[in-house]
Amino acid sequence: MAKKQTLDAKRLGLAGGILWSVSVVIFSLIANANGYALEFMNLVATIYPGYTLASIGGILIGAIWGFLDAFIGLYLLVWLYNRLA
Repeated sequence: MAKKQTLDAKRLGLAGGILWSVSVVIFSLIANANGYALEFMNLVATIYPGYTLASIGGILIGAIWGFLDAFIGLYLLVWLYNRLA
């Protein structure tokens, strides 16, 4: 019988959290510069309390929320995957 392989929930959570938080910052800066993705970022602002395109502080709050959102979501996904595998 083959050895059961598992995924590392913490590493995938960290990778996804970093990727999404950097994406929030980049898309926020682009939305401020030329309006591209503005509607999407306004939608994100309704989900992440304190996130706003109006200031760097608001964008950083969005990045923190984005990191937590992706980390927790991916961590739970891998945890469930490992339990079902």
